[in-house]
Amino acid sequence: MKTVFVFSGQGAQQVGMGKDLFEGVSSARAIFEAADKVLGWSVSELCFSGPVEKLTESRYCQPAIYTMSCACAAALREKRPDILPLATGGLSLGEYAALQNAGVFSFEDGVKVVAKRGELMDDVCTRTKGAMASVIGVEPDVVRDVCAACGTDVANYNCPGQIVISGTVEKVAKAVETFKGKGFRKVIPLKVAGAYHSSLMKEAGDLLAPVLDGVQMEKPQFPVFQNFTGSYTDDVCEIRRNLVSQVAGSVRWEESFKELLNTGADTVIELGPGNVLTGLAKRMSEGIRLLNLNSMETLGAIPE
Repeated sequence: MKTVFVFSGQGAQQVGMGKDLFEGVSSARAIFEAADKVLGWSVSELCFSGPVEKLTESRYCQPAIYTMSCACAAALREKRPDILPLATGGLSLGEYAALQNAGVFSFEDGVKVVAKRGELMDDVCTRTKGAMASVIGVEPDVVRDVCAACGTDVANYNCPGQIVISGTVEKVAKAVETFKGKGFRKVIPLKVAGAYHSSLMKEAGDLLAPVLDGVQMEKPQFPVFQNFTGSYTDDVCEIRRNLVSQVAGSVRWEESFKELLNTGADTVIELGPGNVLTGLAKRMSEGIRLLNLNSMETLGAIPE
């Protein structure tokens, strides 16, 4: 089995995530316990019991999903040490779990960084009136032209025919009307707290930079395709810069995922809550086995 790993992004969270892995796999339990100790509040209790309103806030959601995703990877390493990835990647927040899984930084350093990242992004959201919308079935050049005319940004290139735009409430509303005026009806406003991956988030990225500078990093043990470039680097300084730029830059997931498949993989395993990435993968791959790992049941279902 030639495998690549992909890691969930923000929005995939759900109350109860990781509880059975915590109870059933010692290495997964150790990850949750490390997060609780490092952050000084119970990530595990929030993941297992909620409340959902708190779990949705970026400052809590981001370390919770990162912890859950790393626990899934730890459980896979313990129970199936024969499965080694050719490469890995993650959607936005998921990139941190991908890098940790590749040995770039420790779990403990990673959870501190993502907690700060979530805090900084929440702070920007409270001071700006941001919005996002999903644009379906429109060519990227057309989306970019509308964004330029309306003062919005392309937040995500998710897969062919699915692009997300981001900006102030007023400018996103103007872009939505512009698309509809051009005959594109499938433009769907998203229920989000702010304008993620837009220029409104630049301050959060700038403030995250010194936090990342303080983290010890090593070259990845296998390729990690990063969101900001859609490509791989083993240069630690560039990895840091890409993580900073990613906060306000476009997530080039379609490009990253295609590069992952170019490694010769025949299997994709999504680690972490939800199944968003395997859902997107169905639109970008044929003949590739798509698996999820987010519970004891799905761990046990990983084929030999």
